[in-house]
Amino acid sequence: MFLHRPLEEKDIAVVCGLPQSVDELFYMFPRAIYPLTPPQLRDALDNHSDSTVIEMNGEVVGYANFSRSDFRGRCSLGNVIIAPKARSRGVGRYLIGCMKDLAFDKHEATEMTASCYNHNVPGLLFYPKLGFRPYAVDERRDKQGGRVALIHFRLPRSPD
Repeated sequence: MFLHRPLEEKDIAVVCGLPQSVDELFYMFPRAIYPLTPPQLRDALDNHSDSTVIEMNGEVVGYANFSRSDFRGRCSLGNVIIAPKARSRGVGRYLIGCMKDLAFDKHEATEMTASCYNHNVPGLLFYPKLGFRPYAVDERRDKQGGRVALIHFRLPRSPD
């Protein structure tokens, strides 16, 4: 039902349309300014690796990358977003599974991490269902300068 592949130039405009609000873009890409534009996304690609899209019925409905990918170290999920119409349909689980394979197979990572802001309740509930466990909390600022908590999750490599 789903296919995954590396991000291509033709996907950039579609990915830019996935975040539907200022908050969704903040969860996906805190440094970006809403609405997400192709130049903002292209700039982020320079500092991220393994940009991956998920297709459902031939349409791009999910996107993720690594903000950090240390060989035999840590891979950290970067910009993660699922199209609103594809949420709660298994796309997120499939996407994170693909990124997990990249982390543990390609990069031979010892762990994969994800970070989620405190007001992103769907994300906070999603990662533990996939085996991620919280391990740290940092104070950050939202776009209005308000205090927010960034909760960090860890998924260790399974013993072989």
